[in-house]
Amino acid sequence: MPNPSVRADADACPGALRLHAAADGPLARVRVPGGRMTGAQLAAVHELAARWGDGHVELTSRANLQLRALGKAPVDELAARLRAAGLLPSETHELVRNTAASPLAGGLPVGALDRALCADPSLAELPGRFLFALDGGEGDVAFGADVAALPLGDEVAIIFAGVDAGLRVPPAEVIPALLAAAHAFLEERAAQTSATATTPHAPPATAEPTATRRDASADPPRSVPVPSSAGPGAAAGVPGARPAPGVVDHSTSVGARSDGIPAPRAGDSADGRQRVAWRVRELADGPARVAARTAATLGRTLGEPAELPRPVLREPIGVVAQVDGTVAVGALVPLGRLNDVQLKVLEAAESLIFTPWRGVVLPGLTPQAAGSWLAALAGAGLEVEAGSRWVGVTACAGRPGCAKSLADVRADADAATVAGQGLPVHWVGCARGCGSPAGPHVRVEATGAGYEVRSPYACGVTSVGEVGALVGTARKG
Repeated sequence: MPNPSVRADADACPGALRLHAAADGPLARVRVPGGRMTGAQLAAVHELAARWGDGHVELTSRANLQLRALGKAPVDELAARLRAAGLLPSETHELVRNTAASPLAGGLPVGALDRALCADPSLAELPGRFLFALDGGEGDVAFGADVAALPLGDEVAIIFAGVDAGLRVPPAEVIPALLAAAHAFLEERAAQTSATATTPHAPPATAEPTATRRDASADPPRSVPVPSSAGPGAAAGVPGARPAPGVVDHSTSVGARSDGIPAPRAGDSADGRQRVAWRVRELADGPARVAARTAATLGRTLGEPAELPRPVLREPIGVVAQVDGTVAVGALVPLGRLNDVQLKVLEAAESLIFTPWRGVVLPGLTPQAAGSWLAALAGAGLEVEAGSRWVGVTACAGRPGCAKSLADVRADADAATVAGQGLPVHWVGCARGCGSPAGPHVRVEATGAGYEVRSPYACGVTSVGEVGALVGTARKG
């Protein structure tokens, strides 16, 4: 098994032009900045899933869409259809169009940021895991991104990897500030990589650091192994199989990391290979140094950082009043997988907002329309009640879709999940922890010999049903 602290240099994030060779066939990731799209665009994606894939559309933790089992999909035609639907505006920047946005906030410049990003040729060098965020002011997306804009009164705080370094800009300068931060990341990464290559133990580069705060929620909790109903062993790939044209085989890469696992820093790995940072937090003193470079570019001085509260996140569920007098309807997608019936219902919406919590919001509705939508979504099997057992519960793909997974985590999560209150819970099939939430959560990890529940309140259990009881206790803290 690969050492999880070591990874390949190459950033192998899948996209619409470069597919991932998953165990169930090629996988395409369609980037949807801010999760914003139309029902007509979703219909175009659904058609591709039905024609060449397994018929489902998956939601990611960045509110992007995934199509699986695309074994017969011509990559060029797939791209052409996405381009025609307005979902592939740039081939050069396709992998770096990663923007999270508060789902209930109106007026966020998601489209303007995406256009500005795509118009800057040098930003095509960003890693596919670098994440922008436009927060509406509630702090729901700001702290999991590499660089985020968080309104604070009449100013906007630019947050770096969850850290407030004291950089403030007026609202009109948000997009230039975010792009300057992306450039600063690339510059600092180049400086640290160069310093490591020439002097392995040299201190990282020249920017003046500022103080950063340690987030206590990042401390690894105690863990206890728990047997799994799925049994030991890993899903095997097809011997001798080769990826189709346009498909990248990730089977030898150990680079798919998540926000739930400590990230390696730029420098030399244990086997002598040089690592290249993909996220701001992977740089030595990354938030402070990138903030200093960004401030210098903007001609601004870093002020006093604020103690910003990190809210307990709650997915928008049911009818939510909006400041403009309209209402929105939020629904959870159980384990982030939309089926044919659910897709057909959602395609009738004028506009859709997918959330980083694998849910969907229909904005700008009248109260009368909201009632009709609630009934339609519930009838399709989407969760529109706040007490749903699926509130806060997510999972990676698991078996059989992922060859690295040690269990069918979706089936086990379904069997074990009974309540929807407390900390989020994320089920993962291996130590990579793909799709993990950025904030505090309960992690249920398959080990091949069982499950490991990472929580301060963990205790020994012997079955998936008992895992569910333990997770319920851990969520409530």
